[in-house]
Amino acid sequence: MKRDRNVKIVATLGPASSTYEMIRALHETGADVFRLNMSHGTHEEIAERHKIIRQVEKDLDSPIAILADLQGPKLRVGEFANGSEELEWGAGFRLDLDETPGDVNRVQLPHPEIFAALEPGATLLVNDGKIRLRVTDCSKEHAQCTVEAGGTISNRKGVNVPDVILPLAALSDKDRADLEFSCALGIDWLALSFVQRPEDMEEARKLVGGRAAVLAKIEKPSAVENFDAILKASDGIMVARGDLGVELPVHSVPPIQKQLVRKCRAAAKPVIVATQMLESMIESPMPTRAEVSDVSGAIYEGADAVMLSAESAAGQYPIEAVSTMHNVAVSVESDPTYRDVIEASRTAARHTIADGIVAAAREIAETTEIKAICCFTASGTTAALTARERPRVPIIAMTPQRGTARRLALHWGVHCVIAGELERFKQAVVNSARAARALGFATENDQIVVTAGVPFNQAGTTNILRVAPCDERLIFRTDPE
Repeated sequence: MKRDRNVKIVATLGPASSTYEMIRALHETGADVFRLNMSHGTHEEIAERHKIIRQVEKDLDSPIAILADLQGPKLRVGEFANGSEELEWGAGFRLDLDETPGDVNRVQLPHPEIFAALEPGATLLVNDGKIRLRVTDCSKEHAQCTVEAGGTISNRKGVNVPDVILPLAALSDKDRADLEFSCALGIDWLALSFVQRPEDMEEARKLVGGRAAVLAKIEKPSAVENFDAILKASDGIMVARGDLGVELPVHSVPPIQKQLVRKCRAAAKPVIVATQMLESMIESPMPTRAEVSDVSGAIYEGADAVMLSAESAAGQYPIEAVSTMHNVAVSVESDPTYRDVIEASRTAARHTIADGIVAAAREIAETTEIKAICCFTASGTTAALTARERPRVPIIAMTPQRGTARRLALHWGVHCVIAGELERFKQAVVNSARAARALGFATENDQIVVTAGVPFNQAGTTNILRVAPCDERLIFRTDPE
């Protein structure tokens, strides 16, 4: 489906968006990727949403990416005898392994692995950081703390441990079951939560076994510290600013976001900026001015995608939320300053023949009257490299692999077209011209750039660049076999 923008929109599905009519409307309005949140919903409900997405894809003849987001291990306190307690600043509070219901002085923390990693001086955050505890004394069975930020603590509230790398696997038993279930369904992207080190990604990749691309959610300080290695081990990145803003000082998140987006762009790997982008639209048909600025900022940075969570999954205005993101993106990308920012932050990469081909394609397109760059790709790598260049003209990815087309739906500026397998380069040029005309990017009087690799349908062989007319009569007259 043709979009009048380059940044992609990820919409989370849930109770507010689980019917065929709603999912189709969300895609037609602007959602390019649908996120299945494995923290919510049964396998039966997830399977039904997956089935509907594929039906919408078929009915609209438009490749759609499906992202399954694993929950990750959840660290929570136990229960209180009174349901909740008020912790006051300066008071002592103990976390331990005792299953006895808690009170104002203590509560169970049923995670011995946390106690094994703690040291005096470490910080524990409860209930999204609303309560802050400083460890004064600890053992393998308890942590005695001082309350540095008080408030109400209640049953099963979440705990964050920002100061240490926890000896926890990123994949819980539930995650492993969800991973196998979602891969068997036929998802395109798998998002891994609680990533702390590259080994977490390597374990997930082994379990996925090539059935989906694997994306790392950056939501812990240790992931930021180990980001270069995690990026190398990943197919893509999600900047999950919710937990990141809990475990790090909130003022540090914007520069971290910019740094991570810049590194992902340089690596030609897609990056999603997520969490609370249009939070007020869960209950309001209009966003706040600050939210619009937040979405705009991610787009100006060159993020591949921006994401809606509860706004589209459980909110009252899912269509309006997607429409708002679409309109903000169109407005930002129409601003001349946008091109200045994008091009000033472009990172040159000239290591392979493919790097040189896509860089040349972008430069030719920007210095002549070229209307689109058409790249034939089996694995999707050439399209990803072209997207890294952030060209001023549309990118049309022609691929015989439906799975490749779906995965590329997450990449900046890429319009995916399922094309048959080719035997001759002239056929590639003709198909490119037809696609450019069909999508409305060019007329018979225009020219396009075509990149491909010979022999065809083999990954990593990009070695041809051709400036071609969109008039098929001229192609047959002038192009070699």
